[in-house]
Amino acid sequence: MSASPSPPSLPSSKVAGIKPSLSSVPQNPVSQTPVPPSARPADGAARPGGVQDRLASWISDLTTLHSLTERLARTRTLADALHETLRAGAGLVGARRGLVSLRPVDGLGPERLAGLGLGRADLGHIETVPRGFHTVLGGDGETAEVVHRDIAREDRLHPRHREVAARLGFAASYAVPLTAETPGPLGAAVWLYDKPGQPDRRQRHLLALYLRQAGQHIANRLELARARSAFTAVHEGLLPPRLPRVPGVTLAVRHSTGPRGGGDFYDALALPDHALGLAVGGTTGTGPAALAAMGRLRAGLRAYAVMEGEDPVAVLSDLELLLRLTEPGRPATALFGYAEPAARRLVVASAGHPPPLVVGPSRAEFAETALSAPLNMLACWEAPSVELDIAEGETVLLYSDGLLHRTGEPLDRAFGRLRDAALAAGPGVRADPELLVDHLLRTVRPDRPGPDAPHAGAADDTVLLAARFGG
Repeated sequence: MSASPSPPSLPSSKVAGIKPSLSSVPQNPVSQTPVPPSARPADGAARPGGVQDRLASWISDLTTLHSLTERLARTRTLADALHETLRAGAGLVGARRGLVSLRPVDGLGPERLAGLGLGRADLGHIETVPRGFHTVLGGDGETAEVVHRDIAREDRLHPRHREVAARLGFAASYAVPLTAETPGPLGAAVWLYDKPGQPDRRQRHLLALYLRQAGQHIANRLELARARSAFTAVHEGLLPPRLPRVPGVTLAVRHSTGPRGGGDFYDALALPDHALGLAVGGTTGTGPAALAAMGRLRAGLRAYAVMEGEDPVAVLSDLELLLRLTEPGRPATALFGYAEPAARRLVVASAGHPPPLVVGPSRAEFAETALSAPLNMLACWEAPSVELDIAEGETVLLYSDGLLHRTGEPLDRAFGRLRDAALAAGPGVRADPELLVDHLLRTVRPDRPGPDAPHAGAADDTVLLAARFGG
C-alpha cells in the first residue's frame, strides 16, 4: 500500500487584512453546535462585532472558492481535472483521502476510478466492496449525499465494506454526486476520514458551490477526451493494421498522434517479385481536414506503388498530380522507397522529407537524397531517385519531422542528436529493430528543450519506421 500524502492545503490569501477562516480545516470535523439562547445578549441584540465577523467569513469563503475554481480552470486533461477536484474537495471538507468514480449517465464512457492519497492496490480493494458501496460511488445514479459517520459501528453496511475500511484505515466517509447540465450525472466523489466524523453544514455548502463548477469543467474535459479518442481511433484506422512479412527484411514501427491531430502517415506493403514498398509522409495542418487529406494521400500512394513501385520518382509524380486535384493549396511531404531485400537494394525518392538514416554495426549515416520541394509547392515536382546499397544486418530508418522536433533542438542539431542516439545504441539493440526504435524514441527526448528550437515543446505526430535487411 502506497504512503498517503500530507493533507491538501487551501490558499492562504487575505482580503482587507482578514485571514480566511478555512486556512486550517480540522482533519475530522464534526457538526457545529448552535449557540444556546442563554449565551446570547439578554436584549436579543446582535453581539458586538457579529456582523463584521460574518462578513469577514463570507469574504474569506468567496476568496477561497475563487482561488480553487481558478486552479481547476487551469487543468487541461480529464485526469488533472479529477485530481484537482479531489484535492480541493478534501481541503473544503477536512479530509485527507478521497476518490472519484466517473460513470457518465449517457453510457459513452470512459469509466474511471481516480484516487487522492490512494494507490492502485487501495482502489482495487475498494472495487471489491459489493454493490452497496458502489451505490455510494454513483454506480446506480445516486443523487443525494451519503454520510457514513462511523463505519465500524454501522451494522447495516456490508461486512466487506467494514473490512476494506479497516484495511485501508478510514473510519468515516462523505460522498456526493458529480453532475453537469450536459450530459447529466457523471458519477460521484467520496472523501475518507481517518477518524469518525463528518463535515459540518458550512463545509458541505462550500463543497456544493465548488462542485457546481467542477462538475461542468469535468464534463467539458470529458467531451474533449472523447473527441481526442475518436480522432486517434480514426487516425489509427487509416494506417496499416499490421506490417507485412517479406523474406530478407524485418520491420518495426512506432507512431504517436500529437494532441492537435496531424496528418503524418507511414506505409509498408508487399509488392510483386518479393519486393517491398516503404513510405513515410505527412500533410500540412491539423484536425479532421488534415486527417482526411492524409487518408487520400496514403491511398493514392499505395495504388501508384503497386502499379509502378520500381520507379519511386514516378510514384511521387503521380501522387503530386492527385494532390493538386484533390487538395489544391495543401502541401505534403513524402518519401517512398522500393526495396529488394534479397539483393539488399533500396531505391528512394523524396519530396521535401528528411533523409533516411542507415544504421549498422559500424556506422550511422544519413543517406544523401536529393534536395527537393514538398509536393504541391511548385508548378511541377521533380527530383532524382537515389540507390542505397545496404550491408548485411544494417537497418534503414524512415521517420517524420515530428521525431526531429521531439529533440527540442533546431533542425541542424536535431539531425546530429538523432545520429548520436543511433551510435549510442549497443550491438544487441542495433540488431533488433524493435529495440532500436524504442531506444531512439527514449534517447532523442531532451532534458530541456533548447530556446532556439523552432518547435520547442511542440507535440507533433511522430513516425519511426525501421527496416533491417538480412538474417
